[in-house]
Amino acid sequence: MIRALRLVLLPIAAAPLLALASGASAAPASPDLDALIARYEHFSESFPMEAGRSDPSHSREGWPVETPAGMAARKAELRALDTALAALPDAARGSAAATNRAFLRQIIGWRVDGIDFDERRFAFVAHEGFYNTPYYAARGVEVRSDADGRAWIARLRGVPGYFAEQRANLERGIATGWTQPARVIDVAVAVLRKQIARPVAEDPLLAPLAGRPALIAEASAVIARDVRPAQRAMLEYIDGRYRAKARTGLGIGSVPNGRAYYDFLLRYYTTTDLSAEQIHAMGLSEVKRIRGEMDRVIAQSGFTGSFAEWLRFLRTDRRFYAGNREELIEKYSAAAKRIDGVLPRWFGTLPRQPFTVEAVPRDLEEGYTTARSGGGDFSKGFPGRFIVNTSHLDQRPLYEVPALTLHEAAPGHHTHAAIAQEHPEWPSFRRQRDLLAFREGWALYAERLGHEMGVYRDPYEAFGSLSTEMWRACRMVVDTGIHVMGWSYARARACFTENTALADINIDTELDRYIGAPGGAVAYKVGELKIIELRRRAEAALGQRFDIRAFHDLILGQGQLPLTMLDAVVNDWIAARK
Repeated sequence: MIRALRLVLLPIAAAPLLALASGASAAPASPDLDALIARYEHFSESFPMEAGRSDPSHSREGWPVETPAGMAARKAELRALDTALAALPDAARGSAAATNRAFLRQIIGWRVDGIDFDERRFAFVAHEGFYNTPYYAARGVEVRSDADGRAWIARLRGVPGYFAEQRANLERGIATGWTQPARVIDVAVAVLRKQIARPVAEDPLLAPLAGRPALIAEASAVIARDVRPAQRAMLEYIDGRYRAKARTGLGIGSVPNGRAYYDFLLRYYTTTDLSAEQIHAMGLSEVKRIRGEMDRVIAQSGFTGSFAEWLRFLRTDRRFYAGNREELIEKYSAAAKRIDGVLPRWFGTLPRQPFTVEAVPRDLEEGYTTARSGGGDFSKGFPGRFIVNTSHLDQRPLYEVPALTLHEAAPGHHTHAAIAQEHPEWPSFRRQRDLLAFREGWALYAERLGHEMGVYRDPYEAFGSLSTEMWRACRMVVDTGIHVMGWSYARARACFTENTALADINIDTELDRYIGAPGGAVAYKVGELKIIELRRRAEAALGQRFDIRAFHDLILGQGQLPLTMLDAVVNDWIAARK
């Protein structure tokens, strides 16, 4: 069996050396910024990290090493890197070097804090978790030879060992009072049951081996002999011993040191120092503002009933729902092409990579979010993927299709990620998609931009946009309410049922997500409000010289940055244009 890769710590002296002047002695030089960035990227490729979740390695071998010893090794290397970065001379303010150095040090600080909280005790957060890691990896594996195929089969043989490590993490959570509540466990159990129920011959883990029958036969045997027993054992454990130890409180504040952990998650996800109480107040303010805009749109439609009657009309009238799965995919595809037609008026730079619209795999659709961007790799021939949940069609309203397409596809997540791919000269941490406040803030801004772009064709689609925006505003209120203020499930749910047209299944899916993965839900609105603030600042300062295409290109041209750094970038841009 090929075991998971083990971290090899690189001493500072082992980093690439600077060029020596002619005639100089051959003494090793201190690493420069480029060398330290390369060292971090080599480290993070084999050991990807994101707070609160398990991520597939980009390596061809093994699975993430998330044991206490493995995490301690990560921490030691991160601290060594930070020490070396701190010793570098300061670069010119506003330069790429200064920005990259400051950003990398902030990333390292977040990573170390997450390790110190031992957050791998939460090995799953509802529909996301270690049980999906092999399936996510399978979608990104490129098998061009039998050797590639055998390497993938070797990784499948390692699944039982990887699951055993995750079980040990969950056991440590039980011992320390860090467990998920029953609602989150229900989702994990449902995902595992669907994975187990799928016939081996139809398992997506075989997809990378398409067209290689001998390797498919070998991999099928490995799935039946090694993977399925590991999945069954994990299902029995989570639905049995782990469920018996589920925390009784919904919020993370009910576990030992939970408030401190939630405060850390807010810093990480929002890239600000906003407190839970400040974010809660911002959310209440946004709920009030959006509700006023909703009332105006309803009046424009000619509807004369109450708000509750309006919501009941939207949730029950058949004109607003697709008749079958294929029709829903076609509606999203048509919206995407309609949006394509207006993008050039609002963006000077658009990516080369196209995207496809596809359904969420059926073994994942129950409990899965409404839609999601699936990334891609144009250099390897993979398109971007706009993934749509086609289950429960009576709860997937068509008036939300334009807003979700703007958010997940173009000019939202797909456009952002595809442009970043076209800048290989950027450090990978500028091209990745793990800063929720920047990434999701931009995508939510893209939804609002749809009103200016003329994407919403009638009051129903306009209301659908406001409903999805209210969804994100309620997130700010609900996430902080659950995890800090001790809110009940019913009280949290009321924000959505009383203010949005979201279907019941979407509300419950989202609430389970917020309960299992605290903090991230608030980042959307925090990021959007910051981008709006920066745009207004630029418009006021530049007047007639303000160019909306140039502003959008500036934001997307950063890859990703903490919001504090984005603020400085926009200020410098305004000063330069003045």
